[in-house]
Amino acid sequence: MAQVHAKTRREDARSDIVAAAARILGEDGAHAVTTRAVAQAAGVQAPTIYRLFGDKDGLIDAVAEHVMANHTADKAAVAQRPGSDPLADLRTSWDTHIQFGLANAELYMLLNTPGRSARSPATIAGIAVLRARLQRLAAAGLLRVDEQRALAVIHAAGAGTVLTLLSAPAHERDPGLADAMFAAVAAALLTTTPATPDPTVSTVAVTFMTVLADLPALTDAERTLMAEWITRSLSHLRPLSGVR
Repeated sequence: MAQVHAKTRREDARSDIVAAAARILGEDGAHAVTTRAVAQAAGVQAPTIYRLFGDKDGLIDAVAEHVMANHTADKAAVAQRPGSDPLADLRTSWDTHIQFGLANAELYMLLNTPGRSARSPATIAGIAVLRARLQRLAAAGLLRVDEQRALAVIHAAGAGTVLTLLSAPAHERDPGLADAMFAAVAAALLTTTPATPDPTVSTVAVTFMTVLADLPALTDAERTLMAEWITRSLSHLRPLSGVR
């Protein structure tokens, strides 16, 4: 019983510290998130922070994951709506991402510090949500490039758009930049006509890649080999121009 109480106190202290650090980050910026300021705001001693998070970077990671986890959960809920339009859901995801970045500038820049995002569970979960959306587009025959390329392009374009907007004073930001970037990404990655048995081989191949993992007649080795063949074939196909 004593161990249960100790674990509960530890979890409560951790939650209080993360909440206090998130509040300071949002109100005063990353420079204000000091161990002393967070400890005072959370009503704990500074050694407690070191014991629970290791160092300031560990605390910042915890704050980022906490805020991003809530954001990711919201996106995941939208992505799982039954019968929703996969293209409309992708646009909703894009808009939500841009809005979150602009509303949480300090946190967003921390999340996109080289090396930090690659190890953040919240960021990884967000990418998983985006991958699920792309899989739905591919299954509908609307994705004209392979899934990994689409994922990389959208992730880079979204981060680049937010960071570009954040680099300018609010009154000087281009209000149409996010829309223009999404239009450019959509033109490069998507087709408005579902794949059919015609010369649009790339869209058919991408669609087949989506269902490959569920084909019961193939062994794991055969699936891996088939995926390699399809990926190699896609890399040699002539890129399509425009959105049909």
